[in-house]
Amino acid sequence: MAASGHPSITPRDSVSTLVSRWPLLGQRRPLVVYLVGIAAVDIAAIAGFATATEFRLADAVTFAALMACGVACVEATRRLGVPAGVSRDLLSAWWLPVALLLPPLYALLAPIVMQVLLQWRVRATVLHRRVVTAAAIGLAGCAASVAFHWLVSEPWLVSGPSALSRGESGAIALAVAAAVVFALLNTALIAVAAHTADPELPWREVLWDRESVLLDVVELCLGVSVAVATSLNLALLIIALPPVVLLQRSLLHAQLQAAARTDPKTGLLNAAAWQREADTEIVRARRTGETLALLIIDIDHFKRVNDRHGHLVGDQVLAGVATTLRTQLRDYDVVGRFGGEEFVVLLPGADLHEARQVAERLRNRISHMAVAADDAMITVTVSAGVAIMSVHGDDLIELLAAADLALYRAKELGRDRICIPAVQPPPPQIPEAPPAA
Repeated sequence: MAASGHPSITPRDSVSTLVSRWPLLGQRRPLVVYLVGIAAVDIAAIAGFATATEFRLADAVTFAALMACGVACVEATRRLGVPAGVSRDLLSAWWLPVALLLPPLYALLAPIVMQVLLQWRVRATVLHRRVVTAAAIGLAGCAASVAFHWLVSEPWLVSGPSALSRGESGAIALAVAAAVVFALLNTALIAVAAHTADPELPWREVLWDRESVLLDVVELCLGVSVAVATSLNLALLIIALPPVVLLQRSLLHAQLQAAARTDPKTGLLNAAAWQREADTEIVRARRTGETLALLIIDIDHFKRVNDRHGHLVGDQVLAGVATTLRTQLRDYDVVGRFGGEEFVVLLPGADLHEARQVAERLRNRISHMAVAADDAMITVTVSAGVAIMSVHGDDLIELLAAADLALYRAKELGRDRICIPAVQPPPPQIPEAPPAA
């Protein structure tokens, strides 16, 4: 789940003060109900399994050893930092063995230990996100643990709970199936929360993409492998820990590189990264002779939103506009935040007619977007300037200047509209007089 921080706002009344102290209260009511419900179910499950679980020293030692590996993994990668926004880690390499080898109670407790450590040692973020993340992982791990222990106890499937330590193929297949249950349920719980927070967000944005599926497969393979090794001999964790730490560092390094190109408030390309990609597209368009369009989109009267409702709501408006842009554009369109309330879009292969259609569609969709704030729904409009390559400019600087002039004209004409630059017609060619005979 996202772990980015919230900007501070100046309290204007008691409601704003309360929201600033408890950010959960500033979320949409359905989201608050859903998050509180997940936490309540998790607490009830812990209480229920605590009374039904018999304490065994061997289980406690195994749990402590796996948590120690998780702590070592976090501490070994802490200095790298964690990228803003949604980040992935490989801590399920330790959660999954807990779910597979120990009673379900330990699967509920393991993510609490890790989330407390992450909050304390890595990054302090809003508390409700840590709580809900721990609850979602705990419930997913509990479900996987219950399913696995029930199946391995069936004699017609495997020959008892110790079959995993003997490397029986049936037990390993059941462990993989339980790991898949864990991944599916955890993803579903977080996806529902993300979609409840922003109902306009398509499900494909909150579920898996190709990279997420690959990371999930890696996590499942690591978790099952560590579980098998732990079931054989607890000392084998010493051998399993270094590869997991190395993979974790590599994953965080890649995420940090991606974060360096991303605007933290919107998730779009930042200005520098957008310019690099736009330059690449322009060079390609010159080489192939294709057309190309550039849009500059500006939120109208955005300062009023910040002044009336605070910067937290303003950031939510920026994120909402960014989501609308991302979902309404093609995968290969280059979209970024240019600064403040301005966004830039490069449309490879688009001519003037198509560019105007796209800009009008974006303007219309954004005008129907609403952000909840203090029992009110905030709506905004945008103005946009459109420039076409080889018509209004031949390089990025010329296209940006032309689109910016068109945007300024749109604002002069009353905002909430699309404009294109006025192209001066070429001077008439005066035929030369024939030479005198």
